[in-house]
Amino acid sequence: MFFSLSSWQVILLLVAVLGGATLAGFLGGRYLRRHSEALREPFGVLQAALLGVVGLVLAFGMSLALGRYEDRRAAAVDEANAIGTTYLRAQLLTEPVRSRSLADLRRYTDLALQIGHEVPGSRRMASTSALEDALQRRLWRQAGKAVTGAPLANAPRLYVETLNEMIDAQATRLARLQNRVPDEVLALELIGAAVALGLLALHISVLGRGSVAMTAAAGLLALLLLVTFDLDRPTRGLITVPDQTLQDLRASMTLPPAAHDPGRR
Repeated sequence: MFFSLSSWQVILLLVAVLGGATLAGFLGGRYLRRHSEALREPFGVLQAALLGVVGLVLAFGMSLALGRYEDRRAAAVDEANAIGTTYLRAQLLTEPVRSRSLADLRRYTDLALQIGHEVPGSRRMASTSALEDALQRRLWRQAGKAVTGAPLANAPRLYVETLNEMIDAQATRLARLQNRVPDEVLALELIGAAVALGLLALHISVLGRGSVAMTAAAGLLALLLLVTFDLDRPTRGLITVPDQTLQDLRASMTLPPAAHDPGRR
């Protein structure tokens, strides 16, 4: 549910829910201010306890989102390394498999870069991953021809090994891009923060104090929730998964291959 929203929709949702809860608590506190002596202690204890619980829930949600973000960064680096090693070993194959494989690997790297800018689970990502799968099958057929043409050579066998690792790395990256924090956890964080802010505003309003602390608390909780939501949105928002390793790899592929055709004399 939350993942389908745009970044601006997420911000508006947080402002509406947290701001509405804070305002409701503040107005309720003004209404109950005449009972402040009787309500001061119960509300103070309740809101302090609830804020502690909400803090734990927010920390739990943040750790889930941050762990998934780090996994996605690692998966992007692993895939870039796997493609790079496969590209180097493809240079040791004989023609015509060598040229065809190198060209397909360049196109495959372009698709891997494109994946990093598409929304997980969308039709565009499904289409791009389907193109990657087609290239994988073509590369595998070419690798089979290389092994058949030189069954005793080491280069084709080493190439097949890294090609298999490249295919596995792509599957791992796609799985981690779509591994999101459960909506139930995010909803619990949002509801808990709204209730805690409402009670805090109620307590402050009953005491008749200023609204600076209340506003600061609302802003801090909104910022924490926004960061948690943003970490779970790997290809959009303010915090995205960097693909500099893939970009550097693709730039290196514009240079002439480091190894010459083994069949050339």
